[in-house]
Amino acid sequence: VMGAKAVTGPSTSLRLTQQRSGVSSVMVNPPFYQVTCCGPVPCTCCCHSRWPLLTESTSSRLFYILLHVGASAVCCLLLSRTVVERVWGKAHGIQMPSELCAHLFGHSHCPVLSGSGAVYRVCAGTATFHLLQAVLLVHLESPTSPRAQLHNSFWVLKLLFLLALCAVAFCIPDEHLFPAWHYIGICGGFTFILLQLVLITAFAHSWNKNWQMGAAQDCRWFLAVLLATLGFYSMAGVTAVLLFRHYTHPAGCLLNKMLLSLHLCFCGLLSFLSIAPCIRLKQPRSGLLQASVISCYIMYLTFSALSSRPPESVILQGQNHTLCLPGLSKMEPQTPDTSVAVLSAGIMYTCVLLACVEASYLAEVFGPLWIVKVYSYEFQKPSLCFCCPKIVVPEEGQRGGAAKPADQETSTAPPVQAQHLSYSYSAFHFVLFLASLYVMVTLTSWFSYEGAELEKTFTTGSWATFWVKVASCWACVLLYLGLLLAPLCQSPTQDPQPPPIFKRQCHRIISPDNK
Repeated sequence: VMGAKAVTGPSTSLRLTQQRSGVSSVMVNPPFYQVTCCGPVPCTCCCHSRWPLLTESTSSRLFYILLHVGASAVCCLLLSRTVVERVWGKAHGIQMPSELCAHLFGHSHCPVLSGSGAVYRVCAGTATFHLLQAVLLVHLESPTSPRAQLHNSFWVLKLLFLLALCAVAFCIPDEHLFPAWHYIGICGGFTFILLQLVLITAFAHSWNKNWQMGAAQDCRWFLAVLLATLGFYSMAGVTAVLLFRHYTHPAGCLLNKMLLSLHLCFCGLLSFLSIAPCIRLKQPRSGLLQASVISCYIMYLTFSALSSRPPESVILQGQNHTLCLPGLSKMEPQTPDTSVAVLSAGIMYTCVLLACVEASYLAEVFGPLWIVKVYSYEFQKPSLCFCCPKIVVPEEGQRGGAAKPADQETSTAPPVQAQHLSYSYSAFHFVLFLASLYVMVTLTSWFSYEGAELEKTFTTGSWATFWVKVASCWACVLLYLGLLLAPLCQSPTQDPQPPPIFKRQCHRIISPDNK
């Protein structure tokens, strides 16, 4: 039986039907408390016949992502001044009932249930929810462990617990919540930004290393490297042209012009260093592919920063014009464009979800020090799925430690799902904890959270958000420079070893002569 798990109990009936193909199927008739996802059985048992390939770990990850998306959507609704005015008809926000406020706090000064305070309280509940699960699931090694049910089951109970945490957060007065939680959110948001930078640099480094190995063997891989490099450089170039066109103006926007020029110089410097002889001597597989990916990401961070800065107003031909934002024409007043805000927010949230998924997988493959080990991982063969090294399950008797990564030609282990976790549950919840803090400070304009509104966050922006995005772009450049220049600090007595593929090629050429 593949992909099925039997659950026995006094009120649970199982029926096994043997098919002609030799593969058994399981039909589960769970009781009511399990059908409603209140019990220890995962919800996949109810829909196994419709989606047989949906495993417990995959479905659990999807449910947690949906919870995070739903909480973020609630934060956006509570932060929107337009929604509050149209639904509740109150321009100054939603107030807690005075009777309840007097009973809880002893005075009639109630916390506001909308605006930045509501976002802080909802994110405080979701962050605490994921942090508690991350602590409880530390050192979990098997999906059949009793602690794994905490991650894969009890969905209704966990949803009620999450709502209770948010309700408790709404009962905390502003003077007790904002001072400490604001700095916790800032630290968590910066940590999540650094995590995203590590993931993107590791992605570019692994991609280039894997495909350069294939390019040394087959011209088809070389063509793939060439096309991918040209594609990323083309996207970076087109983005730079569009940014100069829509975010600069001859009468102003000097800061935007300087920032765009500086970041283009960074892209050129990184591309030159990637193919410099001194770098290639220490890293034979260093190339333009990884530099093109980083350049494209730098242009995205530049776009995110420019779309987050406040507009600039100047007087042209006796009229007041708003500059440094996308507009219809250079000769017409430029107004904020909501489509740009939606695009920026969509890309940002997609990166958040991808970071949560990829970081939890790498943490299970490489262990707690995955941030360092992922850069030094050596591939045995080129592959299209280079960013997901396979997991080798430890043999019986070997306990502790993380799973070891392996390639396809050495992977002879039994199915991974039955013996080992497909991703680190604890790391997944911890990254979601950081993601909740990142969403919180992003929606509330980081340092200037007082009076934050959704309409201003994604249209007019703020200087705090602008400089945070610029700082993250510079941190990405420094991280990639460190990745390129770190091998130069090695001892000169250590001769760089050529890649294994070159050794095999030389052996094939020399061995006939030695016979």
